[in-house]
Amino acid sequence: MAKKDPTDLSVEERLKTLYQLQTTLSGIDEKRALRGELPLEVQDLEDEIEGLTTRIEKIQNDIDEYEQAVTMKKGEIETAKASVERYKAQLNDVKNNREYDTLSKEIEYQTLEIELCNKKIKEASFKIEEKKAELAQNQEVVEDRRQALEVKKNELDEIMEETRAEEDKLKLKVKELEVKIEPRLLTSFKRIRKNARNGLGIVYVQRDACGGCFNKIPPQRQLDIKMHKKIIVCEYCGRILIDPELAGVKLTTTGTEEKKTRKRSIRKTVKKVEEQAPEVPEAGTEA
Repeated sequence: MAKKDPTDLSVEERLKTLYQLQTTLSGIDEKRALRGELPLEVQDLEDEIEGLTTRIEKIQNDIDEYEQAVTMKKGEIETAKASVERYKAQLNDVKNNREYDTLSKEIEYQTLEIELCNKKIKEASFKIEEKKAELAQNQEVVEDRRQALEVKKNELDEIMEETRAEEDKLKLKVKELEVKIEPRLLTSFKRIRKNARNGLGIVYVQRDACGGCFNKIPPQRQLDIKMHKKIIVCEYCGRILIDPELAGVKLTTTGTEEKKTRKRSIRKTVKKVEEQAPEVPEAGTEA
């Protein structure tokens, strides 16, 4: 049997199909709402861990550079010490004051070089200790975030496992319904739904008002909605409007309205009894 062309559907059928689509999409929204902020929390934790990991790598690189600098300075110290020893040995063989002064200056220079290297080593060692403390702190934070991420992921997986089967069924139904709707109308519906805060693209009339924005609908417009002759949208929020009866919704009278009706009935009954009751003469007067 050939599928019916969506453009051949009557307005009534289009509205019914749209409302069924809206109900199905709202069901999917409810399933996703059960996850709450968990997906965002998981994403935030993953981003934070990634940032901390990058920071840890940088700190470790800084430590390695400082340690290499310390090793290099220690090597320079050993070279300078060897030079000092050599120059001191040469002092015993000097032949004039000029050679003595030259060797003395070299010994002094190498001694200062050793002192400078020791100062650099001390500064680098201090930086290494600082960086190691920072590294340990960041590693502790990362471990804490990873544990939190594991907990959040487990919670999210449990919720998704519970709702996945139902959500998949609803998604399949959505695809089946979308095929039945005219592409232009479907596009308009999706645009309205995207802009709507509660995700409702089509709503039924409630108490003479739009079920989306709750603004009053003129009587003539309500009559047009009940006639199902054309697609009518709310002039305030732009949502598509459907008659409750066509949507399959039974509107019940609220307790407040029933109470008001009951009070009016009681007042009418009391008034009627008072009008029908004979007038009683006052005491001391003639009948």
